[in-house]
Amino acid sequence: MERRKHPKLEFWVRVAWAVIVPLTSALFRRRYRGTSNVPASGPVIIALNHVSYVDPLLTARWVYDVGRVPRFLAKSGLFTAFLVGPVLRGARQIPVYRGSAEAGESVQASVEALRAGECVVFYPEGTVTRDPDWWPMLAKTGVARVALASGAPVIPVAQWGAQNSVNWYARRFRPVPRKDVTLSAGPPVDLANFAGAEPTAAVLREVTDTIMAAVRDQLADIRREMPPEQFYRRPAARRTPGEGPA
Repeated sequence: MERRKHPKLEFWVRVAWAVIVPLTSALFRRRYRGTSNVPASGPVIIALNHVSYVDPLLTARWVYDVGRVPRFLAKSGLFTAFLVGPVLRGARQIPVYRGSAEAGESVQASVEALRAGECVVFYPEGTVTRDPDWWPMLAKTGVARVALASGAPVIPVAQWGAQNSVNWYARRFRPVPRKDVTLSAGPPVDLANFAGAEPTAAVLREVTDTIMAAVRDQLADIRREMPPEQFYRRPAARRTPGEGPA
């Protein structure tokens, strides 16, 4: 891993890191690949697959270790939750309002953060994958909207291993012994063909699939397996009506 200086942290980010750093060190053996693909400064979008509810902790630690401070998109309800809410608000994370007139605010907030030179983190699938083999699902198009509106580079990142510690859907919690986790970053996704394109539904879908294909390729390299050609579609009964753009 390329050694980078840890960034200076604001108060509420330091509060979060005081929990995240020792917890991720205690529970996981972390392996990083491709960290040099993440710009040391300036706007950048990080797009990842989602395999466990502990992914945000590991991703936050990884972003910190590569010298950046993450701005996550999180469900709006978490911003009023006990203990968690004040930290999210204080650390200037981005709320996602699903199924409301405010749903587009997260896109605008993300674009503004990028224009200020920040690092914005997306889980484009919107939730932990339901694919039986843990490959990425068909993703939402919020990441494409933000990428086209901001022009910021998109770094595809695959993470693998956290599902062996916390597998929410199977109700399996095995934090000990420590699990091996790999995060692998690829080069920026080539979106040159979409420069200046109108964000139609077809364009947004193509951009999103291009980004997620790059994430899937990183995951295939970690797993040393051939990925499926098509993204898994979550059964309609399991989709949440009005899910937001993240």
